[in-house]
Parts: sequence; C-alpha cells; structure tokens
Amino acid sequence: MSRRRTLGTKKKIALLVSAAAVAGGGAFVMASTSNAAQTPKSAAESTVCQGLATALGNNQKFIADQRANPDAQSEARIANREAVVAEIERKQEASGCVAGESAQDSQATEPEQPAQPAPAETPGGGAAASGQQVCNGSTVTLSGEGGAPAASSNQFPAGTKLKVTNLDNDKSTTVEVTSVSGSCVLLNNAAFEQVREPGKFLIRRAVIEKVG
Repeated sequence: MSRRRTLGTKKKIALLVSAAAVAGGGAFVMASTSNAAQTPKSAAESTVCQGLATALGNNQKFIADQRANPDAQSEARIANREAVVAEIERKQEASGCVAGESAQDSQATEPEQPAQPAPAETPGGGAAASGQQVCNGSTVTLSGEGGAPAASSNQFPAGTKLKVTNLDNDKSTTVEVTSVSGSCVLLNNAAFEQVREPGKFLIRRAVIEKVG
C-alpha cells in the first residue's frame, strides 16, 4: 500500500509540472501575439501615420531651413517648432505609429497633377490674383501649432488669406498666414480640425486658393 501511495504522489507531481509547462507555454504564445499586435505601423501602412509623418517632416525641414539661414527671430521659431515636433511624436506613439518617422517632402509621392493655367500677373507685378488656385498638387497637413485658426507658408507672406477645401468631404476654411513654414501651406490645429476627416492627419485632395 505504501508503494502504491508513493507512486500515486509522484504521478500527481508529474502531472502538475506538465500542466504548469503547458500553461507557461500558452502564456508565452499569448504574450508573443500581444507584442506582435502592438508593432508600430509605418507611414506606408496607415494614412494616419502618413499624415503625422508628413507633419513631422515639414516641421523638421522648417527647423533645418531656419538653422541654415538664421535671422533675428530664428531662435524663437526653432524653439516653438521643436515643441511642435515633440507633440507630433507623442501623437505618433499614441496612434500606434513609428515615433519619429518623417516624410520630408509632402508632395513626393503624389501623382502628377494636370497642368494649370499660369497665374495672371497684376499691374503691380503680383504673382497670384485674389481667388487664384495656388499650390497645385499639394497635400495639406497640420503644423501642430495651437491658437486660433491660421496657416503658415513658405510661399505667401504674413497677412495673406488662403481658402483650403478638402475635396473628400467638401469642407473648407479660410485662414490668414501668420508665420513661415517648410511647405506651401500648413494649417494649425484649429484650422485643420475645420476641414479634416475623422482620424486623418493628411488631406490628399485639396484645393488651395489665394483670396486676399
């Protein structure tokens, strides 16, 4: 009887060890699956990630341009944009994107657009008349800056009014250029919210008009 009881106890221990091993293996598989599901997405895999990467690239380009050609205001501009870059990287991480991935040229992957008529010159030599479509073929994203609705541009001076229309939802906003950027037009957070589609940080089909 004593031998049978001893063997029974050993069998029970062996069964418990086996069960623990199986449970441990299952936990490992579940952890591996969980980690795989959380792999950050690249800009090529997600339109949200592409929009954030474009916004990051535009701000990084602006910072690089300011450092290459500094003026009296460059230091303040750079400090402001570095804070914007940090916020965009935070949004990338929160959205499941590769944090720090950037797209320097927002027009690089866009299909070639049909040729547009040349802007009519005004008597004073101005390039674009009021209501003239500009920035043909450009995508539009956000600068990451706060405040009232506004835009920044590397082609139009402060005070210029631009109308931006998102052709994918027919929403538009008219904003004033208030600062310089590394793109034809970037909308700040408030302006971008007026025309964006839910969950997207990039407007692929946009019409941009100079209206003032």
